[in-house]
Amino acid sequence: MTTRFGKGPWAASGIQTVQPGVHRVPLPLPGDGLHAVNVYLLEDLADDGRIVMIDGGWAIPEARKALEEALGAIDRDPLDISHILVTHIHRDHYTHAVELRRSLGSRVYLGAGERPGLEMLDRLRSDQPVGSLRTLRAAGAGELADRIEAMDHGGYDPRVWEAPDRWLGAGTLRFGHRELRVVPTPGHTKGHVVFLDEQRGLLFSGDHVLPHITPSIGFELAEPGGRPLADYLNSLRLMTRYADARLLPAHGPVADSAHTRVAELLVHHDERLARSLAALGEDTLDAHEVAHKLAWTRRAVPFGELSAFNQMLAVNETAAHLDVLVLRGRATVAFAGGVNQYTRVR
Repeated sequence: MTTRFGKGPWAASGIQTVQPGVHRVPLPLPGDGLHAVNVYLLEDLADDGRIVMIDGGWAIPEARKALEEALGAIDRDPLDISHILVTHIHRDHYTHAVELRRSLGSRVYLGAGERPGLEMLDRLRSDQPVGSLRTLRAAGAGELADRIEAMDHGGYDPRVWEAPDRWLGAGTLRFGHRELRVVPTPGHTKGHVVFLDEQRGLLFSGDHVLPHITPSIGFELAEPGGRPLADYLNSLRLMTRYADARLLPAHGPVADSAHTRVAELLVHHDERLARSLAALGEDTLDAHEVAHKLAWTRRAVPFGELSAFNQMLAVNETAAHLDVLVLRGRATVAFAGGVNQYTRVR
């Protein structure tokens, strides 16, 4: 019998066979607005008959139980999982992979760009998004940053933040007679990667390309830096250099065309850039002030109605859009009193 973890049929517990040997399994998230995270089980990737898993889920007992039940439905066992390839370092993708390695002996792979964030976690012994909080303060939202910093983030558990067995760069992973192309796609995080099965026309996109929502931009554990939205837009365009593939995302249902969704996301960000510029108007404002003037989510929710965590994402995403406007010569920025102040180019 199928039960629901959250809203939407894609988040229903169980297993969906995408095609022979490739299965999607939604694992529950604890009180998370995303409801579930998809992991993928690839049965026929390795010659030894073991399973390669893409993304790990959040390290909670409910996720382990759901994974075991899904494996049982295809007459497999958790011990069959030989490798877990993780798209990025966020808790809902990485921590369960580390826990599974401890109990099963699976090997865990992660993009090399996530290494600074993981090393910072180890130094600080905290799983707060330090980079995102610093970006928030530079955006003029110091009081919001203080509130989020004071929240209970669940406590730092070093056991689920151990280093992977292998850091991945761009290239090809070979498992027996099949290959997966590793494509770095910075933007959502600095070290995000996607896995492209070119032979079967499948893109395991993590949070880079999602079918119904846009991923947060630059939600970092490590030091802020660079231009995460510019990186993200470049990473989206990079997807069009490869042949179109079925989209197998971390959140949401499987879709027929990655290219179609990439085009929609590029249009969305063009529209968001235009709205950010209009919200800036003739004033000199910080990103926090601009974020207050914008609507959020597909339901056009006012900024003040968002939760504190989602306000952080909104402010940081606004800062990312304003930085792209600066790069494109549509605005200027001046750093004063620890805050970036933006002015539209007349």
